[in-house]
Amino acid sequence: MGIKIAGAPCCWGVDDPKNPFLPPWELVLQEASQAGYKGIELGPYGYIPMDIERVQTELTKNDLTIIAGTIFDDLVSASNLENLLNQVDDICSLITKLPPSLQETGQHFATPYLVIMDWGHDERDFKGGHPDEAPRLSTEDWDRMMAHIRTLADRAWTKYGVRPVIHPHAGGYIEFEDEINKLLQDIPYETAGLCLDTGHLYYSKMDPEQWLRDCADRLDYIHFKDIDLDVYQRVMGERIRFFEACAQGVMCPIGQGVIDYDSIYRLLKEIDYNGYITIEQERDPRNADTSLQDVKQSIDYLVGVGY
Repeated sequence: MGIKIAGAPCCWGVDDPKNPFLPPWELVLQEASQAGYKGIELGPYGYIPMDIERVQTELTKNDLTIIAGTIFDDLVSASNLENLLNQVDDICSLITKLPPSLQETGQHFATPYLVIMDWGHDERDFKGGHPDEAPRLSTEDWDRMMAHIRTLADRAWTKYGVRPVIHPHAGGYIEFEDEINKLLQDIPYETAGLCLDTGHLYYSKMDPEQWLRDCADRLDYIHFKDIDLDVYQRVMGERIRFFEACAQGVMCPIGQGVIDYDSIYRLLKEIDYNGYITIEQERDPRNADTSLQDVKQSIDYLVGVGY
């Protein structure tokens, strides 16, 4: 089993590129390197600049490569498709011109990936983690979202050779068990792979270990999070947005929460998963002064149990 551990800017509170409290992207890369990462995600569109020379200089300085870029936007609305396609072009143009990461033996597709996530719907954001209360898309809207995903995936792969992976995300319209199962029916593996996130699965009332096992043949990429059970149980009783729950500390360093990473390690050996795992711990960027400490703690824990 060849597993590489990577990082993501969300560990520094970087989820909304318009948030005025975000740390400088150069600092995020520096601290990611100090924590021991060799790879990191690009983060949300618009955070790290689309400037190849500047980005390459900082990556080289910190001995890092880019593992993935991210589309984190409204995948449903017809009026947003042109914007989404522009993001694919910008992100893939950048990440394919940067030095690549080494591909592990048995890794399905080489990095960098394009991670595709639906986001931007208040009616779902407030119902993240509540499968019995959250509204679902109409058949027409769902089919349009699937058509958009196929269009984005085709653009990334045929034009740039970037493997698209779909990430179910708490607070979006691809979150719950029924939606992931329908996604897997509607989007064949030839079109896009799956990026499962242990924290989002648990947050949304699913068993991360079981889903990793059941989706092993569709799994190109994995995100690791951990969840503070006390905070989780409290925010589940509140009317709260997903990132407001993160600002209250629902995501914690790996090894401190409820998810059993010893069992997941044994499972990944069993299914012969090879490739990248990215650690995430969403937070309020105003609390990013502990990010390096928390990220290092997560890495050290995973290495200590065998990763």
